[in-house]
Amino acid sequence: MDLPEITENKLPTEPSKRIDENAIKAWKLSALLFGAIIYAIPGLAYLIYKLDGDISMLYPIIAGPVAVMLHCLMIFVFPKIRWKRWKYDVTDKGIDMQRGIIITKRTIVPINRIQHVDTRQGPIYRKYGLSSISMSTAATTHEIPALNEERAVELREIISDLVRKVKEDV
Repeated sequence: MDLPEITENKLPTEPSKRIDENAIKAWKLSALLFGAIIYAIPGLAYLIYKLDGDISMLYPIIAGPVAVMLHCLMIFVFPKIRWKRWKYDVTDKGIDMQRGIIITKRTIVPINRIQHVDTRQGPIYRKYGLSSISMSTAATTHEIPALNEERAVELREIISDLVRKVKEDV
């Protein structure tokens, strides 16, 4: 269960495990519910136009379709891409996470830096049987989102055991 070693001019292979596919549905629902905030921008532009009259009617006319297009991207495109890019691995050396929609970010959290591990489940994740795992270090918190509930509990225990072993060895 070791992370691959970095050799000259060669990066370690990317993580192999994926988060649950129900993440796509959960993220779509979340975007649908919370995406309404996007419509506040053209609404605000229209309100300023009506109250003040100093801005052109062109701003609300342009902002409306832009908000609809952005909301459609958030619902129909981004969740699938986000799911495809989210990968992770847990080894006795660390947690390797790779994610991102446009820019791919990769983080390796050393096991010996983890202070505690939590699972979390909000109402949308609960609807789809998902949980997320968060690992706290002294500096920050890292999260693996949208895991099957059973897998999240199992992974939390595995990470906790690995942390306990590392702390005992010191």
